[in-house]
Order: sequence, then structure tokens, then C-alpha cells
Amino acid sequence: MIKVKLDVMLAKRGVSSGELADAIGITQANLSILKTNKGKAVRFSTLDAICKKLDCTVGDILEYVEDK
Repeated sequence: MIKVKLDVMLAKRGVSSGELADAIGITQANLSILKTNKGKAVRFSTLDAICKKLDCTVGDILEYVEDK
């Protein structure tokens, strides 16, 4: 399973969810879906924008965790 660690990066960078959503052009509701691992997909363009804003890599945001 893929785990989203966006909340960790937001805290490390001192950026609020609202600020990130505004900066990358998505709604706070859609960002919340992504943050809480409830999304089924994410666009590469969204990942790109998140990484640019938070100055991180995709690996800082997404993690593979083996299902138990």
C-alpha cells in the first residue's frame, strides 16, 4: 500500500494545508483527501507542484508499506 506522508512535510516546512492548496491550485477538500490516504490517484502535475512548493522529493511524500 502507498502511504501519504504529506502532513509530515507540511509540519517540517511550516506550511499550512490551506497555504499549500492555494499555492498548487487545488481545493482544500481535495488536499485533505490526499493527506488522509483516502484518494485513489494523484496526478503527476499535483505531485510536481507539491514537491516544488515544499522543496522535497516524491519519496518524502509517498511511502510504500507492505500490506499485512
